[in-house]
Amino acid sequence: MENYRSGNCLLSYFDPNTKKFRNFTASQFGDVWNHFDQDGNGFIDGEELEMFMGKLVECIIPKHARNQLSEDDTRELVNELLKVIDTNNDNRIDIRELAQLLPTDEEFLILFQRENKLNSSVDFMKVWREFDKDHSGFIEADELKDFLTELLSFGIHKDDEKFDEKIIEYTDTILKLFDHNRDGKLQLSEMSRLIPVEENFLCRPIFKHAGKITAADVDRVFALYDTDKNGTIEDLELYGFLKDLLELVEEDFDESDLDYTRSMILQNWDFNNDGKISLEEMRMLLLAYSSKDSKIDNDNYNYHNDGSKTSNKKISMVKSNPRHSTGENVERQNIIKTTWSKRK
Repeated sequence: MENYRSGNCLLSYFDPNTKKFRNFTASQFGDVWNHFDQDGNGFIDGEELEMFMGKLVECIIPKHARNQLSEDDTRELVNELLKVIDTNNDNRIDIRELAQLLPTDEEFLILFQRENKLNSSVDFMKVWREFDKDHSGFIEADELKDFLTELLSFGIHKDDEKFDEKIIEYTDTILKLFDHNRDGKLQLSEMSRLIPVEENFLCRPIFKHAGKITAADVDRVFALYDTDKNGTIEDLELYGFLKDLLELVEEDFDESDLDYTRSMILQNWDFNNDGKISLEEMRMLLLAYSSKDSKIDNDNYNYHNDGSKTSNKKISMVKSNPRHSTGENVERQNIIKTTWSKRK
């Protein structure tokens, strides 16, 4: 624990003789992650990244050798190390990248292997509904244990006397890593960081400017969510689409936020009131969402007597809706203003 107090927790796990890290337990891995991810945003970045890379160099390069390095040499060494660690080249380290660097339980490592990513948010919603067994809108500790048990059952034999012990440790560590609001359970946005999807298609630059969206782009998005190919996006398909939409504008959200967004989307874009989104309705929605009139108001906070503040972020999308339009230029009229508010 001395190295935690002195500022380099990595030294506790580094063997100077073998020049390798000793194995981390799942709990120790969680402690190291939280030590460096000081703002809890799910990444080691900015000043955190500088600190982490500096401490890593302290481990692998003896002090007498470090003293002989110039600033340029040290900077070049750090850059080369980062190239190896930062596999997606986003200039920050995520949990999966750290798990590949620090040796930990093989079974625990399975959780962070990239091949475990889901194909789409529709698949994510299927997993969410399966393990939110009490329909509370959260994955609680017992439900998380069930999820980890099923995911890891092929890696740990259930008749292993340490099986239950490992699952409990992994559950506690996952909550330590992903339960950002520390309520002892995972809300929807937290669970989505644990089991990410391959790609949020709505993040592509093409959707920033409506003029660049083609019919083929809309068809591609629609096909991604219309998984049963029945010509409409409904039920879990619609929730998957809305999850991706919320991820563009809000870091933290739960299932009640998803339900609220669903009601607003259907109210304004479900023209035939069938509770589903058709290809034409999707086209109008995407054009409006990506138009230059869309805006995000990030300056809304609730301030409290103790000096703290909570986000009251509002997303205002000025949309053109032919159901309410009387002008000829339907897609450029500012008729409907739909506001999604983060509710605390």
